[in-house]
Amino acid sequence: MVTADRGEQLNEFEVEVECLMEALYLRWGYDFREYSRASLRRRVARYMSDNHFQRLCDLQHDLIRNKKRCVHFVRGLTVNVTDMFRDPKFYRVIREQVVPELRSHPFIKIWHAGCSTGEEAYSMSILLHEEGLGERAVIYATDINSQVLEQASKGVYHEKMLLAARENYGATGGSNRLDDFISVGYERFLIDPELKKNIVFTQHDLVTDQVFGEMQMVICRNVLIYFRRELQTKVLTLFHNSLDMGGFLGLGMKESLRSLPNSIRYKAIDESARVFQRVD
Repeated sequence: MVTADRGEQLNEFEVEVECLMEALYLRWGYDFREYSRASLRRRVARYMSDNHFQRLCDLQHDLIRNKKRCVHFVRGLTVNVTDMFRDPKFYRVIREQVVPELRSHPFIKIWHAGCSTGEEAYSMSILLHEEGLGERAVIYATDINSQVLEQASKGVYHEKMLLAARENYGATGGSNRLDDFISVGYERFLIDPELKKNIVFTQHDLVTDQVFGEMQMVICRNVLIYFRRELQTKVLTLFHNSLDMGGFLGLGMKESLRSLPNSIRYKAIDESARVFQRVD
């Protein structure tokens, strides 16, 4: 009998998803075995529906034999929806409470893990430029998904996102207009090339890859919620080991350090905004 973490018996689809995750790891090295099971099941079911697979065994057969299909599947499994200046309070806290401490560093390194299509990395670049730190800061924007990284590096977004982006920016306490940092046309808006100069987009797998340098800030928003507790602890340890003493950690609004062993290593700069500082 196959059981889940809490001992309940799994149904056939749930067992097949478990087998699929094991097969992906063995065949291609993609490790989703510690991702949230509920999230995996939803995303696998949606992928099957969108791509007209009636049976999970047929999808698994295709994924094992077709690397191109596997890359497409992984993209569907890992893409997280995001926006420019998502959760404005987070950026306001960065601006008002973190930036003053960053000013003391001659060179600022920020790791934006799980950057997806890049909107939040560009948001941070805008904030740093506004605060006069753009010239001495570099943002390492990473994701497991090479296709979204390619999209992110272009810095081109649909115009329908612009209204929310302007509203979000206004709520962060910015001293300019968002339109000062973008150009709009042909139902798209483009990030100013100047903002791209301090962003390095590169592939990194939080599950299997190693520490990512000595950072003054690590941002990983709305990624940990898709991980099981054991993997959350492992990834947070990776972030801790990637941060300088006194470095800052930014999480998503639905994520928390509470109840995790890593919590004692940080103090809350603003708990409600999910901004923390390493203290050990």
